[in-house]
Amino acid sequence: MEVCYQLPVLPLDRPVPKHVLSRRGAISFSSSSSLFGAPDPRQLSQRRGAISYDSSDQTALYIRMLDVRVRSQVGFEPERRSSHPYLCIDFRTLHTRLSCVSTSASSGPERRVHRLLSFQRYLHSSRLLRGVPQQIPLHILDEDYTGQARCMLEKVGNWNFDIFLFDKLTNGNSLITLTFHLLNQYGLVELFRLDMVKLWRFLVMVQEDYHSDNPYHNAVHAADVTQAMYCYLREPLLAKSLTSYDILLGILAAATHDLDHPGVNQPFLIKTDHYLATLYRNTSVLENHHWKSAVGLFRETGLFSHLPAEDSLSMERELGSLILATDISRQNDYLSRFRVHLDQEDLCLSNYSHRHFILQMALKCADICNPCRPWELSKQWSERVTEEFFQQGDIEKKHKLEVSPLCDRQKNTVGNIQIGFITYVAEPLFAEWARFSDTRLSQTMLGHMGLNKASWSGLQQEQTPVSEEAEASIAGTDTEGAAVRRDSTTATATGGTSSKEIPQGSSES
Repeated sequence: MEVCYQLPVLPLDRPVPKHVLSRRGAISFSSSSSLFGAPDPRQLSQRRGAISYDSSDQTALYIRMLDVRVRSQVGFEPERRSSHPYLCIDFRTLHTRLSCVSTSASSGPERRVHRLLSFQRYLHSSRLLRGVPQQIPLHILDEDYTGQARCMLEKVGNWNFDIFLFDKLTNGNSLITLTFHLLNQYGLVELFRLDMVKLWRFLVMVQEDYHSDNPYHNAVHAADVTQAMYCYLREPLLAKSLTSYDILLGILAAATHDLDHPGVNQPFLIKTDHYLATLYRNTSVLENHHWKSAVGLFRETGLFSHLPAEDSLSMERELGSLILATDISRQNDYLSRFRVHLDQEDLCLSNYSHRHFILQMALKCADICNPCRPWELSKQWSERVTEEFFQQGDIEKKHKLEVSPLCDRQKNTVGNIQIGFITYVAEPLFAEWARFSDTRLSQTMLGHMGLNKASWSGLQQEQTPVSEEAEASIAGTDTEGAAVRRDSTTATATGGTSSKEIPQGSSES
């Protein structure tokens, strides 16, 4: 019988042993050195993103950050550098505002104004604390904030859960706090004998590997998807059928499904010949990267090292199967398969493969559930994802590349993008989910989605420029022509064609 030893909680006023401070990125891992041994100074020669690595050692486990090499012997193709020199820069710098330069010289009063964020910035910049569990995660804040965060967690299963407010109350640690709470609430920490130090270190690394510069694909989005996934796991059909193993996979997949997202979409990586696109042969490039990044953190922290090797590998594969299902380019494949099961009424949740497929569909729904949230939340997510699209378009214009669909801020609006996304992507998916799980939650989501679509249509009509109509009339364009032009714009923005194909660039996942 294996015994899982938990490391004692270390007081902050005592020196921390080296075996606890095995911080990723602080040492170089090579096949000739022990895992926690002192690194050779000659090997600490290169650093990219959050990982240090030896230029002569190409045995890194998995690609977790951009520009990390892997041997082809472990099942991947070698990295090929892009032919575009500007693509060698870190994606984290693409959206950096020039105004951020002045924050380092902020005055005393300004630091007091931003006090709630100071601890998070200190965590991210401190080598000594990175990967070490926070001793008192919320008590740095005022008691009012601590109490409100706890009250929100008591209602974490409500569909109108405000993840933006929760992120503020947890000092920017919404993903860590929420995921840990759910794992503990289900009793998974004890059941799977997870070491508390390893678990907390894993969650800290996961949150840090989401790019805070991304308007949409950041840790708050991951926390929102995790909360939505929890709501689906509580649906009657799933709650009475899923095993603890299924629930563990579902929560971890939701928390890591967009890990290390660069803030640009797959077509951008392909057309710029980025090495990740070459590595994964232009197929589910981002999703494969998210999956391998998560597996890299599993192995780096040793979160499941106490399990038999076969069980760990099986868990990694099944996690990948869930994350890969979020690829929007395969939306129609999963939706067609879902419809066939529902039409034939042959879904049997006592069958593991069927349960796994339902977990895939649940994660897909959680990933793009923003249009189904109440208007106040849905509108914020819509503005964020559109801004991320537009930032990619700005990069493409700057480097004289063809601007991707939906990414030109001069030709698209938040409204027409969202109307198209709801029409061609969200409505078909959630209609089938409601057939599978016809519950109050499903009807609530469909109701919100209909109201949100109507709200965006109303805003579109109000924002129609008068000068544009006047110009059209002067040019001899009649009302019908203008309507056709508007319909064409909407179809282009949403990827709508005669066959209503869904372009990869229109995904919010």
